Amino acid sequence: MYSLQWKTPLLLSLLAIFIIVSLTFFTSLSKNSSEIVHIHVHKNIQIAHSHCEDALYKQLCVSTLASIPDLPQKSISQIISSTINVTVVEVKASAKNCTDIREDLPKLEPYEKRALEDCIQLLDDTIIELKSSLVALHPNRSLSQNYNDLQTLLSAAMTNQATCLDGLGRSTKNLRRFVQRRLHTISHHVSNCLAMLKKLKKSSSSLKTRKSLEIYPEYGVVHDGFPNWIKRRDRALLQTPINQTKIDLIVAKDGTGNFSTINDALSAAPNSSKTRFVIYIKAGAYFEYVEVVKKKSMIMFLGDGIGKTLIKGNRSVVDGWTTFRSATVAVVGNGFLAKGITFENYAGPSKHQAVAVRSGSDLSAFYQCSFVAYQDTLYVHSLRQFYRDCDVYGTVDFIFGNAAVVLQNCNLYARKPNDNQKNIFTAQGREDPNQNTGISILSGKIASAADLIPVESTFKNYLGRPWKEYSRTVFMLTHIGSLIDPAGFLEWNGSFALSTLYYGEYMNRGPGSNTSARVTWPGYRVINTSAEASLFTVGNFIEGKEWLPDTGFPFYVNLTAS
Repeated sequence: MYSLQWKTPLLLSLLAIFIIVSLTFFTSLSKNSSEIVHIHVHKNIQIAHSHCEDALYKQLCVSTLASIPDLPQKSISQIISSTINVTVVEVKASAKNCTDIREDLPKLEPYEKRALEDCIQLLDDTIIELKSSLVALHPNRSLSQNYNDLQTLLSAAMTNQATCLDGLGRSTKNLRRFVQRRLHTISHHVSNCLAMLKKLKKSSSSLKTRKSLEIYPEYGVVHDGFPNWIKRRDRALLQTPINQTKIDLIVAKDGTGNFSTINDALSAAPNSSKTRFVIYIKAGAYFEYVEVVKKKSMIMFLGDGIGKTLIKGNRSVVDGWTTFRSATVAVVGNGFLAKGITFENYAGPSKHQAVAVRSGSDLSAFYQCSFVAYQDTLYVHSLRQFYRDCDVYGTVDFIFGNAAVVLQNCNLYARKPNDNQKNIFTAQGREDPNQNTGISILSGKIASAADLIPVESTFKNYLGRPWKEYSRTVFMLTHIGSLIDPAGFLEWNGSFALSTLYYGEYMNRGPGSNTSARVTWPGYRVINTSAEASLFTVGNFIEGKEWLPDTGFPFYVNLTAS
């Protein structure tokens, strides 16, 4: 009994010592693990901050990157890809949100339903563009060959969100409040990707391009007057007379073709074609609304000439259509070409926004075409576009959008507007400094249409105004008529965008080209060097040398044909 009493305290003491030592060991181990986790998280955040230093939305950028597993081992391409994957999830959720609102919210007006349908389509396009970006970012792909494509795809993906919100702006139920938080998040993610992409280009020793392309790599190189992305066979096609052109389908109102309507012929055209498919539209006026959807790639509309083959409609915002959906002809399928056609929206100046053509077709080109409407005639919505020897007629903001677009040797005509309106030739919609978008008017003519000439002095006429914060437009080697106000450009709303826009003029001529009384905005400049002006040519601005040669449309790469 005594012996047991003596051993029990000893055992208890030894047990207590063991527990204390064990607790000390595990506490130390837990503390070290916590410190390791803390160090790991801290390192992730440090790396995220480094990658996000040029981003406009740093907090979102850092929080997104910090959650990427094994961030220190990731390349910038992989980090951008991870951000895009996060964005795709957001886009899908936003599309479902818009679908639920359209189906569940009672008593929506027709306009509101159309605006939500626009958003759903635009979000679907965004997913396609983001997934295409992921393909271009694959480690097996060359950044030097895909950088311009990546910048273009991401710029378009951001534009889609802005277009959705613009369309919902007229909703009497203020539908924007249900969708704008998600859409802003998507745009901010894409903006951060653009910033990291630009940083990736600067840091890549393998990417060797001209200095001008490092600044504005939008439009690309040009060959024989066309961007290179117009293939040689397409270039030859555009320059070939109709009777020598290989035609796949004929549309004729008199029944002498394969179809009597353009839409029937378009439905019969193959989907996802890799080769050119030519639809010849014989002379006549076709009153129909035509949409060349995403799956209808490589389509060409060939007409009998301006004023002979006409496609006409009269949808307008006043009559319940969104600006996006008001287009008489809308083209989204990539590689679209048109030659010898008049596109018209005859809704009239009192119907406000009423689009003749909306193009969101990448590597699209129009040759010897006419675009006739009043407000918002030509909607250069997104991606890379080229217009050559075309006529554009309108009143308010009649060339507008956020594509990377060059209009070469085109005639732009201001029409007689309503008594309380001003004529504005351009309204460019660039929202982010890293988007590769803008409107370049090269070797064109700025003049009054026949109905404005007798009353020209009654109305103010301006070259452009900034629709979005980083609006970018240039007029180069263009004849500017006396109709243009000496100030040249007009504010959109007070001081909005006047410091962040880029508006330039280079060696223009004519009575309206005098720049001595032009606006004094920080973002406006008279371009004094050919080096700066060359950034906005077909060769540099839309990568024209890569795709235009095969269209057969004439073009020149540099500032002039010589």
